[in-house]
Amino acid sequence: MSPYFRDLRLAYQAELDDLLSDSEGKDVLRKRLTEKRDEIAFLVQMMDLAPEMVAVVFHQGFRFTAPAAMEQLIRLPVDDLPAWGALASAVRLEPWAERLAQTVLRESTGGRFLAIAAALEYLHAQARMASMAATASSLEEGHDADDEAGDDAEHDDEYNALSADDAMEPQDSRTREEVASNWLADAGFERKE
Repeated sequence: MSPYFRDLRLAYQAELDDLLSDSEGKDVLRKRLTEKRDEIAFLVQMMDLAPEMVAVVFHQGFRFTAPAAMEQLIRLPVDDLPAWGALASAVRLEPWAERLAQTVLRESTGGRFLAIAAALEYLHAQARMASMAATASSLEEGHDADDEAGDDAEHDDEYNALSADDAMEPQDSRTREEVASNWLADAGFERKE
């Protein structure tokens, strides 16, 4: 990854994190993104100065059809980024994002900005998938360890002291529900309370 995208990726993630919840901890990402999307005509003025603050309007607005091309893109310095049209075979906009893209493309640096926004969203999606895989792996390892511990502990006094309710509910079921709920919230769905 180029130093440009390494730094900008962190700023993009921080921007998404800032939009995620309100002062009461409620998930308001969808609402805040809608508000930002409605302000795209104003926000384009900031796309060269603070691209991460504008790129969030395209959160979940890209479909990546050629990951290898995206991997090449994130290795390039900002001055060598291809025009937006050159990425047509690698990236598709979601229908709702087309209108936003048209507004951005009216600006002289709009094509380069869309390439940057696509790269940031690609990096975010990759990080999220890696995180989910790591979580699933650790949960699976924890589940296997619980199974082994359960087998070894059948005659253990502490194991026998568990209540019937504790023994029937796996220790990691709440964790899996939390992970699933967090993943759905990251994808833009409202949390189940």
